Amino acid sequence: MKPSPSPAPSPAPSPAPPSSSSSPSLTARELATQPGSWRRAAEAAASAPGLPRPDERVAVTGCGTSWFMAQAYAALREASGQGETDAFPASEFPVSRTYDRLVVITRSGTTTEVLDLIDEVRERWEVLALTADPTTPVMRAADDVAVLDWADEESVVQTRFATTALAFLRAGLERYGRLPAGVRTVAEAAGDAERALAEPLPAAALAAEQWTFLGSGWAYGLAQEAALKMREAAGAWTEAYPAMEYRHGPIAVSAPGRVTWAFGPLPDGLADDVAKAGGTLVGGTLIGGAPVGGAPVGGAPVGGGAEGAEDPMASLVRAQRLAVAVAEARGLNPDAPRNLTRSVILAP
Repeated sequence: MKPSPSPAPSPAPSPAPPSSSSSPSLTARELATQPGSWRRAAEAAASAPGLPRPDERVAVTGCGTSWFMAQAYAALREASGQGETDAFPASEFPVSRTYDRLVVITRSGTTTEVLDLIDEVRERWEVLALTADPTTPVMRAADDVAVLDWADEESVVQTRFATTALAFLRAGLERYGRLPAGVRTVAEAAGDAERALAEPLPAAALAAEQWTFLGSGWAYGLAQEAALKMREAAGAWTEAYPAMEYRHGPIAVSAPGRVTWAFGPLPDGLADDVAKAGGTLVGGTLIGGAPVGGAPVGGAPVGGGAEGAEDPMASLVRAQRLAVAVAEARGLNPDAPRNLTRSVILAP
C-alpha cells in the first residue's frame, strides 16, 4: 500500500535575485536545514513500507543529482552485505536485467525518463519511489512512495532533498542490519553536518580556480554530486573521480590555485602527490588544507569518530556551501542556475 501523502507544499515562488550577505539565498537557507531533515528521515524510515530487504536484488535510479545519490546508496548497501545493488541513470537503465525491487529518487515526481522507466518495469518488479511532492504522477506509478515533503526545495539546485533521500535509505540499512565498519549512523552524520555548517570554509577552496572531488566506495557518488553542485550554482570547472583513479590521469590538472577535495579517507601517498603537483589538498581526515605528515596545513581535524574523518554526507554539505559562496562571489544567483529547471519534462 502507498502511504497517505502529506499535505502538498506551497508552490515555489519565482527565483530571488542574487542575495546579499544580509539576505541568504534560498539555496543557502535550504542547505542549512539538512541535519534536522536527516534526523526526520531516519525516524520515517523506521516503519516505512517498500524499503529494500536483505538479500533482495535491487536497482536504484534517478536523473542528475538523484542518480548520484543512487550510486552512493547502491555502494553502501552492497558494502553492508544486504544484497546486490546497482545504480543507473533512468535514461540508460538496462531493462533486460532482473531485479526484485526498483528504487526511484525523484524530487519533482514528474521527470519523463523516470516515469517512462517505471511504466516499463512495474509489472515485473516492486517499485519504491522517493519524492518531495505528493501531487505528482509518481504517486500513482509506484507501488510504494516515501513522501519527503519536509525536504522539498524552492531553489532549482538540489541540496537538502537529495541528502534527505539518501539519509532515508541509509536509515533503512540500519533498520535491517549493521552498517560497514567506519560508516556512521544517520544520527551521527547529522552531528557532523552541524559542524560542517558552523565551521568556516577553507580559504584555499574559496580562492581556487578549479576543483576536483574524490571519493572511495559510497563516497564517490557524493564526490560527483559535489562537482555537479559547483557546476550548477557557480558555473565552475569541476571534476570528480574515484580516489584511487586520480593518479591515473586526472592529477594532470593539479596545480597552484587548484584544489583536490577528498571525501572520506585519503589513499596512501595522495597528499604527497598533490603537493608535488603544486595543488592544495582538502578533506580526507582533515579539512582546511593538505594533511602533510599527519598534521593539517591551515586547518583542523574534522569532527566525529575514532578515525577523525567526518561523514562524507557532511563533507557534501561543505561543498554545497562552497558552491553558493563561489556563485555569489562571481555575481551569480545560486537559486537560478543557467539553463536549468526544476524538472525535465520531455515532449511526447
